[in-house]
Amino acid sequence: MQDIVQAVKEKFSSLVVTIKKNRVNMIKLLPLISFIIPVAILYFIDPPYFEKTWQGRTYELFFVWLCLLELILNWEEVGASRIGKLKSVRGIAFATFLLMPTMYVIAANFFGLNAMIYDLAMSFNVGEHWALLIPLSTEYLVFMGLFVVIVLLGQGTRGVRNYSISILFLGIIGGLYTIDNLFPWGRFTPFQAIVPTTTTLAANVLNLMGYQTSISTQVSAEYGQLPYLYAQNSKGSAAFGIAWPCAGVESLLIYTVTILLFLSKSAIPRLQRAVYFVVGALVTYFINILRIATIFVIQINEGDLARQRFHDYYGQLYSIVWIVSYPLIIIGSRTVWTKVRNWRTAQTKPMLDQFQPSQPSPA
Repeated sequence: MQDIVQAVKEKFSSLVVTIKKNRVNMIKLLPLISFIIPVAILYFIDPPYFEKTWQGRTYELFFVWLCLLELILNWEEVGASRIGKLKSVRGIAFATFLLMPTMYVIAANFFGLNAMIYDLAMSFNVGEHWALLIPLSTEYLVFMGLFVVIVLLGQGTRGVRNYSISILFLGIIGGLYTIDNLFPWGRFTPFQAIVPTTTTLAANVLNLMGYQTSISTQVSAEYGQLPYLYAQNSKGSAAFGIAWPCAGVESLLIYTVTILLFLSKSAIPRLQRAVYFVVGALVTYFINILRIATIFVIQINEGDLARQRFHDYYGQLYSIVWIVSYPLIIIGSRTVWTKVRNWRTAQTKPMLDQFQPSQPSPA
């Protein structure tokens, strides 16, 4: 029995030594882990919410993925631990805030916090449908705030800079959801301004595909100013009002923040950065137009269920996959071009050397 106790003590001592040696690396990992746990709890509570991109939790999975990507890319640059001792004030605060995301999820879903947020929203006459969605937008914003505090305590301001894309991603999604809840449909005119142009371009795409289209505009106190797109062919017809969330305003904002942060950290010349930004923005906008056209095609050919599935999940993935992939495309294309240029230089140098005038031999 004493031998077993002694073996356990030795294993525990070895574990403590290992933790102390790898404390800095563990502190780098803990911010990510502190959000994986609550996201897993939310998935266990309500899996269907993770099947919706707009006004759903799919973007929380993208947040975790972005955190992991930034952690890997900036592993050596992530700020060193600012926690001298685990029992210090900063160490205790860091450990406490690591638990906060999980505590928030538990309080919101099991102890009535979401119900309190709903009641508060109803007191402002938001409307029952939108009041039910406000706890979700609040969740995104709370996650963003907690993540900033956790990274600040563990790694300082340098850590926040290295996680800037993930932080702003959460903030943008939470902010857009809040705007959509408070000013639904076409009532938020700054974002609604680009919708008529988007609707016209989507109609042109459908015309090229053989559909007959028409556009009308309806104005009301409840829905604001909404362009309605009607499309038909021999198989049927479809008509939908188009608001700014449908026009992909969120993807343009997410693209703008993501690509600007990426380009700001790169060594790409300024003029080339501008070209990359404009090209990517045009592609992002065109992808949104294709998504709208696809919604009409699916509605006419497959019906309501398939269209709703595409609208709530797969359609938004069009833009997100492009936004996530575009920086990798830039890096890959520049790497390939550098190798091609170096290869061409290596091939032409011997030919140039042949035409160099020979130096006279010394007398």
